[in-house]
Order: sequence, then structure tokens, then C-alpha cells
Amino acid sequence: MKKKIVLSAVVLGITASIHAADDLSSMFSEGKTSGQIREFSVDREYQGSAGNTTHRRGNAIGGHLKLETADFKGFTFATAFYTTNGFLNDTDYTDLSKVDPTLFGPGNENLSFIGEAYLNYKSGKTNFKAGRQTLETPMAGGDDARMIRNLFEAYMLTNTDIDGVTLRAGHIARFSQGTFGRVYNAAADQANALLSVTSGYSYVDSRDQVGSFVNMGTYAVGKKTDGVSVVSVVYKGIENLKLQVWDYYAYDLMNIVYGQADYSWTCLLSDSVKPYVAGQFIKEDSVGSEYLDSLNSLYVGAKFGAKIENFNAYIAYSQTTSNTAAEAAAGGTANAILTPWGGMSAFTQGMVTRHMYLAGTKATKVFASYNFKGFGPDVLVDTYYASFDTSETSGYGVARTATEAGYEIIYHPKDVKGLQLRTRANFPRDFHENSTGGTTGWSEYRLIVNYNF
Repeated sequence: MKKKIVLSAVVLGITASIHAADDLSSMFSEGKTSGQIREFSVDREYQGSAGNTTHRRGNAIGGHLKLETADFKGFTFATAFYTTNGFLNDTDYTDLSKVDPTLFGPGNENLSFIGEAYLNYKSGKTNFKAGRQTLETPMAGGDDARMIRNLFEAYMLTNTDIDGVTLRAGHIARFSQGTFGRVYNAAADQANALLSVTSGYSYVDSRDQVGSFVNMGTYAVGKKTDGVSVVSVVYKGIENLKLQVWDYYAYDLMNIVYGQADYSWTCLLSDSVKPYVAGQFIKEDSVGSEYLDSLNSLYVGAKFGAKIENFNAYIAYSQTTSNTAAEAAAGGTANAILTPWGGMSAFTQGMVTRHMYLAGTKATKVFASYNFKGFGPDVLVDTYYASFDTSETSGYGVARTATEAGYEIIYHPKDVKGLQLRTRANFPRDFHENSTGGTTGWSEYRLIVNYNF
């Protein structure tokens, strides 16, 4: 598989070079190199009345190196090498009660592969990108929460000829799961499969698919499909207003419509206060062969907040439609929001807890952040608390209220350009509750060093 990936990148590079043969030297000599070196350490200690005493740790170093040619008659070619490598970990990498799997490749081994290899063409205000690439869209995105992000094989056309309007159309053929997806064991039971597919990952066991580009349907449900076609309109033609609508047609799976509106203004009582409000919705319906339960789900969310110079705070609420008892018994997906390709756009999501997409869930979140750069150091501190009231017919455990508190501190040293020091922590409680009342939660701490160049 790795040989095929490298060969594909070489072939694409040769093809690009043929078109640039008249100016081959300058196309490559004037190209640019960029990337990121990342060190990541995580420590998660489980707790709860279910008696789980698992304590996982992990350390890895890696990142990515990207090479991009200079423009030649609108064409550019780029390729990026991704890698993650463990260090100072428990010698028994297969013991998942000790080693956190979310930093590594299949089998908790080191991993290196060609994650990006695309040809880009730009003419005026139209851009076309084809091949392996990064994507950040509401229902298909990077979810860059650990060492290696989600990646895609896609063909995307973007146009901005209309003032204030960005139009996109394209097709996503394959998905490469990031390392964070390895935490979800969809093979364990129905509840874990449901948790995985509502948290940004597969309905089937995909823990060993990191570094491989897999058919979109095969990854999502274990059935090969024709991929996902996507169109979107983003409007920014009115000051302080942003409107966006996306449609994802996942062949033989579902049609997903995502909408969001954001508006901000200046407070009449003080120019330093900038209130804002936002709303979002997700509608999913089965199409074609319906490889999962018949979907007819709806999620709605709202957010209200304000910025005062370097301070920002908001409160958010969301709700999903509920399952019947029969739908819950059938797996719980009928009225859940399924997002198997990394899309995590919910206003109410926690750092790890993503129960807001389970059927019948009412979720709230409060968030506050402050940047201390006005006092000298470029330090951003944020904290949050999220609560998820889940339904007994969600398909995942019994009715309960799961909570998650957490914080993040990000520091950019002025003396080292491109360096970011970051620490994050999350403390879910009642993340899971079994039929006898046993609960599971944990305390997790992360230390991340990013050097961007």
C-alpha cells in the first residue's frame, strides 16, 4: 500500500513537470517548503463507579513536511509527507490499558506516508484542486486533535466571481483517518459503534486504517460506495454577517444539509463590546441503498456571546430529534446525526465528549477565553463546561446527564517565530453509564509543542 502511495505521488509529480517543461527550473527552484514539527504527550486516567482503573499515556514526535512548486501558467503541484513516532512509552505497545493509541499508526507502531499529493489550477477567481489534500468543511474535516489529522482524496472547485459569495462544488472519493480516530472501538458493541459514528468516525472498526486512503463508504459503514458529492454557498456580502449552506450527497448512505448564520454588532452602550449570535442546523436523510437505519434526523443549535477587547465568552444550546423505542433497539442511528468523516462543527461539543449528536440529546455549553497579550506575553487561556442530557432511547446506554469541563492554555513565544506551546485538559463525568448504574469518566492532560515553518 505504501509503495502505491509513493508511486502515485511520483507519477503525479512527473505529469505536472511535463506541463512545466518550458520553465522546469524556475517552477521548482522558486517553489516553497513548509510544514510543522509536533511533539505530543497525553495522560488519561479513567475513573468512575464502573471500576475502570485504566491509566493510559503516550508520547510521540512527528509532523509533516510539504513541498509546493511555484506557479506555472496557473498550475502548481504539492506533496506532503506525514509521520508520527513514539518515544519514552511503555515497552508493550500492544497493551491498550497503558499506551494511549491516539498518537500512533496501526498496532501502535510508528507511521510515515504521503498524506498530500495534489495538482492545483487557478484562473482568475476560480480554483481547482485534485488529489490528496486537507479539507475543512462542516461535515468533513481534519479533526486535528492528535498527531496526524484526517486527510482526503478530493476534487474541489471554488469560485469567488460574485462579490461576497464563495461557491464550491466537488467530490470526495477517499478518506484517510487521523490518529485520533483510533480511540473509537466500533467493533466492541453497538453502543461503541454508535458513539464512533456520531463523534466523527466510522460505524465499523477502523482503528488500523490510519495512513490509508479508503473508499468513503467502506470507511463509514464497511460498504463500498461512489463517494460524497458536495456543493456549498458562503455569503459575506453584508458587514458582520456570514451565511453558509452545504449539501453533502453520500451515495447509498445519506444526504446531509448543513446551514449556519453568524452575526455580530457593536453594543450601543460601549464601542468596546461586540456581541454576536449564531445559529446552525443539520438535516440528514437516507438515500439509495440505505446501508444504515432509515435516517430522518435533525440537529439545531444556537450561540450567543460577546467580545470585549481580548475577552470572549458565549453560551450555546443544541437539541436533536428523538428515537422511538423501536429505533433505539435497532441501533439508535435513525435520529442521530452521523458524521463519519471528521465533521465536528457543533456549537456544544466538548473537547472529547460529543454526545450532542446522539438522538434525543439536549446539550448546553458555556465558554470563556482571555488573551493576555495586552499585558505583554501572547498567552491565550480558555475554559468551558458542557452538559449533555441524553435520552433513554438514544441507543447508547441509559438516560443520563454527561458533563465535561476543560481548559486550554496557548503560548506563542515572541523570540521564536512559529513556535506554539499548548496544554489542554478535559474532565468528562458520566461519559458512559451501564444498565446497573456503573459510570465511566476520566481526567486527561495533553502537552503539545508545535513548530510551524
